[in-house]
Amino acid sequence: MSIKKLFVGDTDNTFVQFFRYVFVGGAAFVVDYGIMTALVELAGFNEVAAATVSFIAGLVVNYLLSTLWIFKGSKLNSRFAEFAAFAAVGVVGLGINAAIIWFFSDILAAKLVLGSLLAADKYYLVGKLVSTAVVFIWNFAGRKFIIFNKQQQS
Repeated sequence: MSIKKLFVGDTDNTFVQFFRYVFVGGAAFVVDYGIMTALVELAGFNEVAAATVSFIAGLVVNYLLSTLWIFKGSKLNSRFAEFAAFAAVGVVGLGINAAIIWFFSDILAAKLVLGSLLAADKYYLVGKLVSTAVVFIWNFAGRKFIIFNKQQQS
């Protein structure tokens, strides 16, 4: 496989799609994490509320980049249905995301599991990193195999 094939052209190759999803997920993560941090640190939002707002912004970025660069063969006949399904997978991810952040900021922080390494009010940041990895795998698999597993040209 050529390096060009990793970045250019339509593909149904799961490895190539996953490779590209790393970049798309990275861009969505920067938007998500940046907005969440700004809302908490600058605007005084609750951590879970900020994570919800920022997750939606990341979802939109992820959808746009995914449909332009990664997944071309939707099983669904309309863009609205496609986005709704894409968002539904994301909503499950949002639940996972919120649960992990809550666990870190309310449970682990109360026990100060990380000791003097981290202030109790910063545990949500570590929780966001953990949730990002878990939700990344869920989102790729859900979107690839539920929405975009239609046969396409390599």
